[in-house]
Amino acid sequence: MLKRILWAVLLAVAVVVAVVAWNTLRLASRQIEVKPLAPLALEREAVAARLAGALKFRTISDAASADTNAEEFTRFQAYLQQAFPRLHATLKREMVGQAMLFTWQGSDPQAKPVMWLAHQDVVPVAPGTEANWAQPPFDGVVKDGFVWGRGSWDDKGSVVAQMEAVETLLAAGYQPRGTIYLGYGADEEVGGRRGAVVIAKLLKERGVKLDYVLDEGMLVTQGIMSGISKPVALIGVAEKGYASVNLSVTTAPGHSSMPPQKTAIGAMSAALADLERHQMPAELTGVAREMFDVVAPEMPGLNRVALSNLWLFAPMVKQQLEQNAGTNAMLRTTTALTVVHAGNKDNVLPGRADAVVNFRLRPGDTVAGVVEHVKQAVNNADVHAELDAGAAEPSRVSPVASPQYALINRTIREVFSDAVVAPGIVIGATDSRHYGGLSENVYRFSPVRAGKDDLPRFHGTNERIGVDNYLEAVRFYVQLARNGA
Repeated sequence: MLKRILWAVLLAVAVVVAVVAWNTLRLASRQIEVKPLAPLALEREAVAARLAGALKFRTISDAASADTNAEEFTRFQAYLQQAFPRLHATLKREMVGQAMLFTWQGSDPQAKPVMWLAHQDVVPVAPGTEANWAQPPFDGVVKDGFVWGRGSWDDKGSVVAQMEAVETLLAAGYQPRGTIYLGYGADEEVGGRRGAVVIAKLLKERGVKLDYVLDEGMLVTQGIMSGISKPVALIGVAEKGYASVNLSVTTAPGHSSMPPQKTAIGAMSAALADLERHQMPAELTGVAREMFDVVAPEMPGLNRVALSNLWLFAPMVKQQLEQNAGTNAMLRTTTALTVVHAGNKDNVLPGRADAVVNFRLRPGDTVAGVVEHVKQAVNNADVHAELDAGAAEPSRVSPVASPQYALINRTIREVFSDAVVAPGIVIGATDSRHYGGLSENVYRFSPVRAGKDDLPRFHGTNERIGVDNYLEAVRFYVQLARNGA
């Protein structure tokens, strides 16, 4: 009997090994085969200088007032008129507050229009960090092969690259087959309510249906995804939702010399610890699963084996991904303890403690589900939980098996010929979420190369883009327009 059991175990192991080996060996690349494009002739110094000039304007948005820095936005828009005369002479421009909507009329009225998005506004520089910049953040300097300045990545780089592409195409006598809209919000960094929301409403009232929407989003990363040496270009097919929950505890204030067994700060601390300890579940499904399915054939060794056989190795892979903040955010609705207020004197027990917990919702979860999770994780009647205003559900997941996705995929492969292209989830928020009612195909991709050392520059110190990379970005939009025809 023991011998039979041993043989059965060995046979089972052999079968598993054979299946794992077969799955690994038969895994074929899912990358589109293309011929890399010959570099488009662009005037390197002039193109870089035009972007640098756009970074000199302090177009910092303010959620409370559209009038904040209004003169800077006006000056920036005047600069764009001077820098791109053909575009402004040919395309129709409509002002929506400080936001801009351009219409590049296509030659075929039956072809569905498309929309390219970007935004004019930038985030402020953290007070006290100005001296840490290698180049002043609003000087727009070209040096050492980079264009330095706030907005070079996020997101004036996209605004100016798109305009540069249109100007280049117009100079060559090109007209798109389908109309191309350019939508440039002025308050994306504070929610897009005065820009993207209004533009989307305007187009909806006109009966516009878009073939696809392309906004800023995921990047061409190098050395960031573990186990793959090639650059990885992720196309955001969805973005996470947003919900902040306000927590409060109210007790009787008192003297610190006679503390009760339960205090406001103690109850709040326990609640926050419970939420941090009891995270919402991680799932290697949906877009995250699709991403690894596409990337797996490009990986060597054990990574290829594990990702080719998630039916067996999914728990191990998931555990590894949870150890990294970036990949963990792709797998679950994240919990972030962001604000705590309590007390104002060392010998006084405060009568109230307040906190804010921010959740970024993965597709499949809901705002209502987050609120219920908070109540269950905290499980304390003394802690009051209330959903903050401004919550948003996760976006719809745009299709990967669509001509529109294939168009963007092909264009990336033609311009960034060394990159592996796969779908992904944008963990932040973009203006594109306001355009879901105009198209089923909403994608998020920024043609920007980034390594590990570059990621802290996003909304941080020493934001910059390589001149060669910026030329690639211009070529990307030129080729996207041509491929769309």
